[in-house]
Amino acid sequence: MVIGETLTRRRFMGRTLAAAAVGLVAPHWATVPSLAVSKYGQAGWQIACYTRPWSKYEYSVAFDAIAEAGFKYIGFTGIKSKTGRVIGPATPLEEAQKMGEEARKRGLEIPNAYGGGIPSDQSVEAGIKALRSMIDNCSAAHVWSVMVASLGSEKTYPQHIKVIAECCNYAVEKEVVLVLKPHGGLTANGPLLCKAIEDVKHKNFTVMYDPGNIYFYSNGENDPVNDCAALDGYVTGISVKDYKHPKQVDVTPGTGQVKFSALMDRLRKGGFTHGPLVIECLKSGDLPVLLQEAKKARSFVEQLMGSS
Repeated sequence: MVIGETLTRRRFMGRTLAAAAVGLVAPHWATVPSLAVSKYGQAGWQIACYTRPWSKYEYSVAFDAIAEAGFKYIGFTGIKSKTGRVIGPATPLEEAQKMGEEARKRGLEIPNAYGGGIPSDQSVEAGIKALRSMIDNCSAAHVWSVMVASLGSEKTYPQHIKVIAECCNYAVEKEVVLVLKPHGGLTANGPLLCKAIEDVKHKNFTVMYDPGNIYFYSNGENDPVNDCAALDGYVTGISVKDYKHPKQVDVTPGTGQVKFSALMDRLRKGGFTHGPLVIECLKSGDLPVLLQEAKKARSFVEQLMGSS
């Protein structure tokens, strides 16, 4: 396994934005002004685990388990809290900062936090305010990126794109990357994700690919190995999720139908050569089972990337 030096938010952003400079992004980005970022360096793969499998428990249970399972990186998603997440747009800034400190006390850096969708029943201004609040909270917690998981309906799609576009430079100032996850609807597959990236037209908006969701939202018919070809140059991270038919994603990676080795080969061909690999789901069970499955998942991803 090759794991590089610890990756800071600034250097993670440098990796995301530097893709344009090495020819890994589509030509439309050539017209986007260069952004001042620090040198990224050779950072390797950041193998992480989201808190989602421990969503019935308070944050300390998840943080402790992920550290005990041998991870050095954690992703913030569901947890037992007022917002249902570790941090969200409505989380007080001081609490977000505390969550970051609690993770780092356990030796865990934070590549990504789930930001959900942009409310479709609000104005563009309200959407910008909500996304900026999430960016502020991630900056306070030293989270490297915010995951956007929905682009609304065809009617509200232009509004969502405008909100994201208006927040990209703000996120750069806060040293936070914005990433888009396949999550059904207008983000159900690679071509749709590609369209959204090209509509926003900003180097600070990239893709956190999720192969399990590609299968899930296509009812098991769309193979992510083929689907991801539409995203060459746009993928900067992976939500490591497996899938079993029908419609099951509470699966420990490596035990379902996602062909992870072939997937990573195709993604590397498209320019994804280092970045966060965040395990999202595990086989369900009680706390001892979750810990065992988390260790299995970490070992699987380490072995998968061992030759990288």
